[in-house]
This record gives sequence, C-alpha cells and structure tokens, in this order.
Amino acid sequence: MIAIITGDIINSQKSDSELWLPKLKGLLQSWSTTPENWEIYRGDEFQLKCSVDEVFHKALLIKSLLRSFENLDVRVAIGIGNEVFLSEKITESNGSAYLNSGRLLTDIKSQGKTFAIQTENEKVNQDLNILFKWAAIDFDNWTVATAEIIHQLLRNSELTQDELAKELNITQSSVSQRLKRANFELLQETDLYFRKKITEL
Repeated sequence: MIAIITGDIINSQKSDSELWLPKLKGLLQSWSTTPENWEIYRGDEFQLKCSVDEVFHKALLIKSLLRSFENLDVRVAIGIGNEVFLSEKITESNGSAYLNSGRLLTDIKSQGKTFAIQTENEKVNQDLNILFKWAAIDFDNWTVATAEIIHQLLRNSELTQDELAKELNITQSSVSQRLKRANFELLQETDLYFRKKITEL
C-alpha cells in the first residue's frame, strides 16, 4: 500500500513561478527522486509518491510552503491504495492509489475544497475527511507569516520559539501568538490521529 498526493497550485498565474517553483522542487527533492517518485507538470500541477504514515505530514509541508507566498495556495488530493504498474515516471505509473488521488483532485476542485483523502475503506474516508474539513478552516486561512513559521516547525520540530524568532527576525512573543492563531498543537494532534487511523486500512 502506498500514498499518492496529486495537487495543483491555486493562483499560480498571479505569482512569479521563479520564486515558488524552485522552493517546491527543493522540498520534493529532499524526499525522493524525480521523475519516478515525484513530478511537476503543466507548470502548476504535481504528483508525489510516499509512505502512507507520512503522507499527511508531507501534505502539510507542501501546503505551508506554498501559502508562505503571497496569493498562493494548493489543492491536495491524497490517494491511498496499491501500485500495479511502476514506470520510470510517476505520471505513467498506475494502481488504485493513483486513480484515487487523480479522481479526487477533480472532485475537490469542482466542490471548492482544498484537502481530502480517498482510500479503499469508506469508513476511514468519512472519518478523515470530516477531520480534514475542520483542519482546513485553519490552514486555508494561514497568513504568509503564519505559514512560514508552521513550515519551519514541520521541517524541524526541535526548533525552539527563540530560535524561530531569531531566524525570522521577530520577537518570541510574535512567534507564540502566530502558533496559537494557527492552532499548531491541534495540528500536531491531528497528524498523530491520522497516523493511528490509517492503520485501520
């Protein structure tokens, strides 16, 4: 069983791709190799293969990275299932994980959603998608400044608030306020719940 993230950048035409595209490529490259495990295509769509237990965390890293750029956001469709054909390019590989993810992206785009999951288990889908609807109320409204802090902490959970403040040239109290507004602790709890729930598959 594998996880596939299929996503598309919202408002990509309103932002200079020379700013965000290298950052997105760098993040994906830090996880695995292209084009067999990830690929960016059509300028503002991408696909990533990863392990099931890490997929929510990685989706949040992508979300926080892109929201740290003015006007940008991303739709994320997580598909979980099998892989029946492995190609040298991820966009040519096949299996239920790929189909679940690709079809889901089309669905959430038409529904105006930005984050959802599709597995072979309808009960797990229902439980996690309700959770994601609540979570999206927060992360769909992250400011650029908040997304930047969330991204740094998701990449390195060992960072202290003082270290973050120095890195971003703001006060420690500003870091604390932004984390509270973003409900960061709840986000961490959601990730833990996801990892537990996904074992039911």
